[in-house]
Amino acid sequence: MEKRSIESKNAVAIGPYSHAVEIDGFVYFSGQTPIDPETGKLVEEDITIQTRQCFSNLFNVLESAGLKKEHIIKVNVYLRHMKHFSEMNEVYKNQFNEPYPARTTIGVAELPLDALVEIEMIAKK
Repeated sequence: MEKRSIESKNAVAIGPYSHAVEIDGFVYFSGQTPIDPETGKLVEEDITIQTRQCFSNLFNVLESAGLKKEHIIKVNVYLRHMKHFSEMNEVYKNQFNEPYPARTTIGVAELPLDALVEIEMIAKK
């Protein structure tokens, strides 16, 4: 069982972890917070903007893995406030085409850097 680390210069890791790891044809993406890779700072505190930035970061890692959106099979969304669910969902539905990936959305007490959202994915080559 060989695993390969995937990194993207257009995403930010705020700890000692890989942006993604590939093993046995599956690619597991670390959660991405809404950090602008150019500034290294959290984007403004608006759930729509933050959700878009999370996906931008994830899709940059996806591209570095040589994959496309169609390869994504599962998405996990972590929201600091479930009251933001519908706004996040509006952004989410424009990221994918049917059939949509499986998804779980979880309300959490806190996220790194006080982000409103963090998103992780699993893809299959």
